[in-house]
Amino acid sequence: MAAGDASRTWFSEMVETLRQEWKSAILWDEVFTLRDRLDAMLYEIRFSRGIRPPTMWCPVCKQRTQQAEPTVSVRAIIFALGRFGIVPPAEVKSLEKRWAKHRKENNLDRNGKLDEAVTAVSDSQGRGNHSHDPTLR
Repeated sequence: MAAGDASRTWFSEMVETLRQEWKSAILWDEVFTLRDRLDAMLYEIRFSRGIRPPTMWCPVCKQRTQQAEPTVSVRAIIFALGRFGIVPPAEVKSLEKRWAKHRKENNLDRNGKLDEAVTAVSDSQGRGNHSHDPTLR
């Protein structure tokens, strides 16, 4: 595993796919489909190369644990468009504003899916639920 791969989200083949698939008049449903493809690519790349998430020290449970696997969100795509020079900064800003509005109006989560989030119940110390289980994202 190359240095930094444990924390990496954007691999070169994903950036190339983003460059090829992005168009200025893209519809939100197409963005969601592209997000799904890029997220699946990320999972496959990390799995095939044996890249595990980095570890961290948890100050709550005093254990060294693995961080959750990185994922590709709609906002990550928007930022990547600017980071890799696919669209100009002004368009990134416009996309981010339009995404925030669309997300709010349609009650969508970070991945463009209907948001069915359940509010976490705080424990007696006022902190939210504590878990390292990446399946609880």
